[in-house]
Amino acid sequence: MPLLASLNIHHLRNLTEASLGPLSLHNVIYGINGSGKTSLLEAAHILGTARSFRAGGAKSLITHGEQTYVVQGNRESPGGGCVSLGVQRQKGGGMSLRVAGEPSRSVSQLADELPLLLINADSFDLLVGEPANRRRFMDWGVFHVEHNLRDHRRRFQRALTQRNHLLRRGKLDASELEVWTRDLAVHAELVSAGRDRFLAALKEVFEPLVNELAPEIGPVDLAYRRGWDASLGYADALQRSLASDQEQGFTQSGPQRADIRVTVGGYSAADTLSRGQQKLLICALKLAQGQILAGQRGGVLYLIDDLPSELDAERCERVCRALAAMRVQTLITCVSRSAIPVEWLGSGAEVAMFHVEQGRVTLVPDANNQ
Repeated sequence: MPLLASLNIHHLRNLTEASLGPLSLHNVIYGINGSGKTSLLEAAHILGTARSFRAGGAKSLITHGEQTYVVQGNRESPGGGCVSLGVQRQKGGGMSLRVAGEPSRSVSQLADELPLLLINADSFDLLVGEPANRRRFMDWGVFHVEHNLRDHRRRFQRALTQRNHLLRRGKLDASELEVWTRDLAVHAELVSAGRDRFLAALKEVFEPLVNELAPEIGPVDLAYRRGWDASLGYADALQRSLASDQEQGFTQSGPQRADIRVTVGGYSAADTLSRGQQKLLICALKLAQGQILAGQRGGVLYLIDDLPSELDAERCERVCRALAAMRVQTLITCVSRSAIPVEWLGSGAEVAMFHVEQGRVTLVPDANNQ
């Protein structure tokens, strides 16, 4: 069942007034570069996260000459009916959210209603970028599946901020530092354990996926580095590094330093794989991530920008058929209508095709007749 039934956009970039719908399980959006394809994905991303995945502030998002953009969508409910979601942002930066017709102040409420995963050019940072990219990848999986860990994450972050503030002060209050260090240790262990569980679950579904998408790569290893000496509890690690932390003025170890090491044959995947192979590996990671969530909660929306880029037709087909087998909803962009044949994703009502030209969106009447 599609997760998102329709998407309506007002004054977002070159999309003055645009509607995407009715949406099917798989939705292919094609058009030349600059036509507005990526802006449609951006609108869906805003609906589920209240933020864009592209650079620039609110002013750059709003259509020239306008003061506000609005993104509205209907999310289908398993029990029938729809839940209306909405995000409005003003040029001055003010933002309002609506869930089921009611005002909301919680971005996490949007994320719960419309869990989504993005695959685009920036996704290469998952392999070649800083560890923070891989921590975000883990935390998306952890906090969508284990909701109780969200509070521990917030409390960990608060304790870390307070401890670092104390470490930077010239005169240290030992008793106050002890309080925040103890709180930090408790919540850090819980956050790290959640990441460990997520990575263990990820490996189970990732291995067959990477074998399906990129059998030529060979075995891929995912190793979790929790951010401190694995032979120590975090409280002990903090005690051992206290003098050094004081000297440096910040907490040097912990979940904020965690990483996933991705290797192929013992070597860094970022250094040894071609761009096409890296993209397949990233797709396998993202599909595995979504498969875990779909198994727990029943749905996830994939936003995939320019899927054929970096991939030949055979590899692109592998990704499409893997998505079709997962029964997850997709919005996929490409330049040419023929770049993603409908049969790769399904048939009949399961695939819709949209053409975008100068910000205008048209539903192709018979997507199967290519």
